[in-house]
Amino acid sequence: MTDTSAPAPAAAPSKGYRILVMLLLFLVYAFNFLDRQIISILAIPIQAELDLSDRQLGLLGGLAFAFLYSTLGVPIAWLADRTNRTWIITGALAIWSGFTVLCGYTQNFTQLFLARVGVGIGEAGGVAPSYSLIADYFPPKSRARALAFYSLGIPIGSAFGVIAGSQIAGGAISDSLDWRAAFIIVGIAGLVLVPIFKLVVREPARGQLDTVKLDDTVAKPSFGQVLGVLAKKPTFWFLTFGAACSSMMGYGVFFWLPSFFARSFDLDIIQTGWLFGSILFIGGTAGIVLGGVMSDLFGKRTVTAYARVPGIAFLLTTPLYIAGVLAPSPALSVILFLVPTALGLAWLGPTLSAFQNLVPASMRTTASSIFLLINNLIGIAGGIYVLGELSTLLAPTFGDASLKYSIIIGSMMYLIAGTLFLIAARSIAKDWEG
Repeated sequence: MTDTSAPAPAAAPSKGYRILVMLLLFLVYAFNFLDRQIISILAIPIQAELDLSDRQLGLLGGLAFAFLYSTLGVPIAWLADRTNRTWIITGALAIWSGFTVLCGYTQNFTQLFLARVGVGIGEAGGVAPSYSLIADYFPPKSRARALAFYSLGIPIGSAFGVIAGSQIAGGAISDSLDWRAAFIIVGIAGLVLVPIFKLVVREPARGQLDTVKLDDTVAKPSFGQVLGVLAKKPTFWFLTFGAACSSMMGYGVFFWLPSFFARSFDLDIIQTGWLFGSILFIGGTAGIVLGGVMSDLFGKRTVTAYARVPGIAFLLTTPLYIAGVLAPSPALSVILFLVPTALGLAWLGPTLSAFQNLVPASMRTTASSIFLLINNLIGIAGGIYVLGELSTLLAPTFGDASLKYSIIIGSMMYLIAGTLFLIAARSIAKDWEG
């Protein structure tokens, strides 16, 4: 996969074209999370048909997806810093969509586990190159908002996957469709987007909108050189491990809340899909937008806002999650979950923007992949599996309420995340490039 075409001229792209590119990147990211999260709502019929434990579900949602997704992201990002990023994203979308289709043809735990591994392999090439593309299409003063808009793919893609999956698997569309059909339908939809993305999105010149211009005559930095730069920037590591702690709970709750609603309030899959989809869409969208806008607003005065705003949001999240879990009715639980869902995702715009400004333009994709490696290994593999393991261990004592107490214990990770972000605020100005 080599770059055989010259990059676009180093001139600012038109506003209309930048919006079009952002919309397509958003759609790809929405499919990324749609294919990733649809298993959370389908876990209910999958568990019943394949007779799986919460531990096995945790493996399907976490380790099966996260291990190769996280580790392959680093070499793919290294390649993306040297070749055409749009080709990499195109190929990644095709691979993960194809494996999502294959999920619908699996007959047992092992087959579904391997198909989910394939989804993770494909998605490894989608996110870090997109961060880098956005940094080359939007100037520093608007990057947090641009990355926040891109990150809306998380709640919107997840919400659509949960709602669509529940409608298909629950028989609301047709009695002949089930959880297998849900995988096949959303996978084919992603494959349709593949040629459209490649035909429209052009490869921009790297660093074309940066204050400090990239010297194309300098050799591309090695992985070791990128690590050497990051080793001198404590802000990167505090933000990375803080985000990973939040993702451990965020991904865990995203996966397990449908099962929590079904078990705690005796809801069917369609009711659960609408309730959880509403939490993701309303709470997630509000949090990401608010986090990006506030950080760009306060960031004009001081870059510490890019760490302080999400840090404060994290500290407020834990007690609200506990209140939502302990609510006596599904309606009150949904209302209470909206706020911590928003606060727990407010970090995306400001933090991803900060990562693009903590290293030179030639290192952005590789640096982002290192962040994603740590964030996803701890967040996806750790969070989803740990909550499932805790639920399994607590089941003999608490029965169906074991998942409730598992989520309460996991919510403490947000306190650690908030503390690490506030520590990062003390060094971010010194580590900022340019």
